Amino acid sequence: MARELARRSEVREEDTWNLGDLYPSGEAWEEDLEKILQLTADLVSLEGKVGESAESLFRALKDFSEIERLSERTMNYAQRLYDEDTGNTEHQAMSARVMGIYAQAGSETAFLDPELIAIPEETLDAFYLEKPELKEYRNYLTELRRKREHMLDAAREKLLAMTLEMCQTPSETYSLLNNADMQFPEIVDENGDTVRITHGRFIRLLESGDRQVRRQAFEKYYATYRQFLNTCASLYDGQVKQQIFHARARKYDSTLEAAVDRNHVPVKVYLNLIDTVNEHLDTLHRYVKLRKRCLGVKELHMYDIYTPMVSDVAKKISFEEAKETVLKALAPLGEDYLKVLREAFANRWIDVYENQGKRSGAYSAGAYGTHPYVLLNYGGSLDDMFTLAHEMGHAMHSYYSDQSQPFLDSQYKIFVAEVASTCNEVLLLEYLLAHTQDKKEKAYLLNHYLDMFKGTLFRQTQFAEFELESNRMLERGEGLNAGNLSELYLELNKKYYGEDMVSDPEIAYEWARIPHFYYEFYVYQYATSFAAAVSIAHEILEKGQEMTGRYREFLSSGCSKEPVELLKMVGVNMETPEPIKEALQVMDGVLDHMEELLFE
Repeated sequence: MARELARRSEVREEDTWNLGDLYPSGEAWEEDLEKILQLTADLVSLEGKVGESAESLFRALKDFSEIERLSERTMNYAQRLYDEDTGNTEHQAMSARVMGIYAQAGSETAFLDPELIAIPEETLDAFYLEKPELKEYRNYLTELRRKREHMLDAAREKLLAMTLEMCQTPSETYSLLNNADMQFPEIVDENGDTVRITHGRFIRLLESGDRQVRRQAFEKYYATYRQFLNTCASLYDGQVKQQIFHARARKYDSTLEAAVDRNHVPVKVYLNLIDTVNEHLDTLHRYVKLRKRCLGVKELHMYDIYTPMVSDVAKKISFEEAKETVLKALAPLGEDYLKVLREAFANRWIDVYENQGKRSGAYSAGAYGTHPYVLLNYGGSLDDMFTLAHEMGHAMHSYYSDQSQPFLDSQYKIFVAEVASTCNEVLLLEYLLAHTQDKKEKAYLLNHYLDMFKGTLFRQTQFAEFELESNRMLERGEGLNAGNLSELYLELNKKYYGEDMVSDPEIAYEWARIPHFYYEFYVYQYATSFAAAVSIAHEILEKGQEMTGRYREFLSSGCSKEPVELLKMVGVNMETPEPIKEALQVMDGVLDHMEELLFE
């Protein structure tokens, strides 16, 4: 009999997050929705008058900031409820409602940005002197006015804002298809139990020591996607089309330029990542060759890429054990850091286990003025423990930025978002390596380190290259469909993994299961952040308190500086290929160590 997932109502309360810290009741949530509408009306009353005086400018910015803060909080409440069980129609309706109100507010206040941009520089300087309270919004105004050549007049800004809700349709529909509607078949696992494949179980099944289990899971999982491939292609095509629409409306040369400019990141950083990684694919090919040798197979298939290269070492790690180990590993970050972590573990900041309809994957999210929330689908593997460390890195970054910055300066750019999370992973790995003398266990951990490089630096760059090329295809007018998207993905897979890997036909459909392709050029930042984090973590371990202080300043800075400049605070310059090259040198060193342990 198949082992089915628990229903949400069957999950223990202590294993769920406490959304009461966001809102004690649905009524309180409704009150804030009404406040958004009232504040919107107040802001609209200032249309045409925003730049008339320091006082009117302050009132406009204060109302806008409060609309954004309440929108973030109300959306977080609805979205966290929705993600607990994506099939819950009441929570679907709540999420849709708050998005509709946010879109309405955005449309009605679209006049604001053009009016803010139109204020002469000397007038703005005089306003800062006249009303010192305006300095809270100085960074926000500077960043907004930087993009003035891409801003439209008030009428056209309002029209663009009206498209916001409509443009969410591809990603929202994909989420429903992927998380709620798509049902995967059952297989028999290595214990002889019949289990249903789910998103949360898929990678764990590919980690199985039984190759037949891995192959079954791989083939049946992607066979399900193949049934919906035309739908997935149509949704992705719609996503890229709306990206092109907005990029061209705002006078950008490409969707890539529009996306990275939002985070104040030069296009060359994105292209440099792809170019540098492509120049060093021999390191990934060396990893593939080592994996093939370790597994002792004549042909290495894509379903062999997750199973440990070192057998009989993997063990189940309870969530309690994982929390304790993460606390010990992150001790170099200081007692204050650990105090907040303990509070998170003790006070239900985390939704721990998978249940029916729960959103797949893991993330950290939250609203200013409350603690962050972390979604996991914890299964007890080493990877799951690393995921805990990773997501708590995000949570702590948000916590420190929220504590140190005003609301509009607290929201760090996505470009630096993965640095703190990946730094935590590297610190955890170094802790585990330092606390084992067992040769086989050390090799197992080195295997995990190599898989981090493979999965983050190489795989995410492969995703980034797919996203770039698919956007360019549509920008050239070629159109996107199930056939050419799968062909593009398969060719990239062959290039990245090389001749020692069999790129099975099913891997051509992998693009259809990646939700991050709906986040507009997000994935490259996993790779750049990984390179930065490897450097930062080793500096923390080598230099101790001196580096920890600089790192804490980085975590606390929000978006008060450009993201590339924030990384320079901790000694990393992502405008050059050097951090990527240095990370790849570390990977070569890990490969050397692994080969010595296993074959010498």
